[in-house]
Amino acid sequence: MVFSTIEFLFQFLPIFLVGYYLTPPRYRNVTLVAGSLIFYAIGSGWYTLLLILSALINYTLSHAITRAKVRDPHRAKLLFILGLIYDFGMLVVFKYTNFLIGNLNGLLSVFHVSLPAAKLILPLGISFYTFQVTSYLIDVYTKKVRPASSLLELGTFVCMFPQLISGPITNFGEMQPQIQKRRVDATMLEDGMQTFILGLGAKTLLANPMGGLWNNLGVIGYDSISTPYAWLGAFAYSFQIYFDFSGYSMMAIGVGKMLGFQLPQNFNLPYMSGSAAEFWRRWHMTLGRWFKNYIYFPLGGSRKGSLKTIRNMLVVWAFTGLWHGASWNFVLWGLIFFVLLVLEKNVYGKFLERTHILKHAYIIFIIPLTWMVFAISDMHQLGTYFTRLFPFLSSQETQSNTRDVMLALHNYWKILIPCVLFCTPLPLHYYKKYRKSGFCLIILILIFIFSIRAMMTQTNNPFLYFQF
Repeated sequence: MVFSTIEFLFQFLPIFLVGYYLTPPRYRNVTLVAGSLIFYAIGSGWYTLLLILSALINYTLSHAITRAKVRDPHRAKLLFILGLIYDFGMLVVFKYTNFLIGNLNGLLSVFHVSLPAAKLILPLGISFYTFQVTSYLIDVYTKKVRPASSLLELGTFVCMFPQLISGPITNFGEMQPQIQKRRVDATMLEDGMQTFILGLGAKTLLANPMGGLWNNLGVIGYDSISTPYAWLGAFAYSFQIYFDFSGYSMMAIGVGKMLGFQLPQNFNLPYMSGSAAEFWRRWHMTLGRWFKNYIYFPLGGSRKGSLKTIRNMLVVWAFTGLWHGASWNFVLWGLIFFVLLVLEKNVYGKFLERTHILKHAYIIFIIPLTWMVFAISDMHQLGTYFTRLFPFLSSQETQSNTRDVMLALHNYWKILIPCVLFCTPLPLHYYKKYRKSGFCLIILILIFIFSIRAMMTQTNNPFLYFQF
């Protein structure tokens, strides 16, 4: 189920909230888990059993590991490894099986042999809840947290529907106190509703129209577009993925506040960054935190010399690319960021820090190019698109309609201007300043009304990160 649908807004959410608020506080986790499983089952059906098994198996193993730590550390380590094999094994089976089969078939093609593709559907949110539950198991094994006091407590952490499908990715240590005791007052409810409406507007009024502009390029064909239109498409996709995912995160944080939870921030104006490193400190912040805490630091981080630091960064970014999708373009996308970060750290990073306009121009230029690698999975089509972005890369003369960009600007300029504006700190500054005013309330009501209208008329509405 998608947050930006009539069914969620006017059926599931109000019915759930009424039941949740009527439930005595000590039993609200039961209502939350039951509602979350229903929410997930609507979109994933029998795959809900995988989610339940994930909570059950990790709860059992976490307590077994804690008991074994005292008497038999070797057994504790074995149980921990088995837990990681199960968690990541499920992710590999459902997300990467056909990717592995496809690459194996490429190797076997010389023998005229091929393996059939597996008939598997990617369960919604499996990348997110797998990372969340493995962080719990790792933290229990390293004694950063105590095991969940009950299966209900861990089930609430794993299954909580606001952040179940696309994050933010939370740690058990930061959520456990809120799971055990929380309160919902009128202020939190109001704040949550406002945050949700802002996220809904970002998704329906900005991301979806930009998705329409980006999709038009694919319909026309990348080999037929002009260079200005190719650049406009790159910026359109950059706006789409940002407002799509940040909008979801805001909606998740908003619903969390309605339930009494403070979920962590996931975006902090990433397009205002002055380097690729800063961009990733501001983009999908909870994912970056996970890779830093559970892969980069355990490998040694930057404490063991420059060569091992580069190795550790390579591992992190290879996995970051693969996490986003079972395709070589995602691996390439991750490796491009690895190269950018190495170059910034060792070559031109200090120069960028001393500039102001240049460092922002650098990000405005480089980030849309990386998003094209992310967006186009077919390597041939990706190559074609880059020859449109940079015509000098191709030795062949191509014919294109040079007026295509003017038509697109005519159709989308009213959306492009607010997209640029909402990538800056200005709207947030004035929202915080006037959020208690009647004028701000009117603006929020209008955003909600126009968002509802957009949901009823738009055909392009799925969240991009649902596929990950």
